[in-house]
Parts: sequence; C-alpha cells; structure tokens
Amino acid sequence: MKANVGTIDRVLRVIAGLVLLSLVFIGPKTMWGLIGLVPLGTAAIGFCPAYLPFGLNTCGTKKG
Repeated sequence: MKANVGTIDRVLRVIAGLVLLSLVFIGPKTMWGLIGLVPLGTAAIGFCPAYLPFGLNTCGTKKG
C-alpha cells in the first residue's frame, strides 16, 4: 500500500472522525458515530482505498 493521503487530508480526517465519534458519547448518543473510526483509521495508516478507483492522491510525494 502506497500512501495516498496527505498531511492536510489527514488532519481533516482526524477532525471529522473525532466529531463523528463524539456522537456516541454526547449529542444524540447514537451508534452511527462509530463510523468515525473509518476516517481515523485511514488517517492513521495514510492510505484511503476509496481514492484508488479515482486515481486520487493528496500525498505530496515527488514523481520522477
């Protein structure tokens, strides 16, 4: 797996993941907040499988 998630993308994923995960503990207290584990996981490993079919890469790796 080659990294395809850049730094800014990772930060946004962590924020979104934490916001979604907070729904389990505060707010409506719904288990749907566990979906926040997905962006947290992709931010932690630096790879998003959903980017592959579209050829997206927000990682700042140099080509060539």
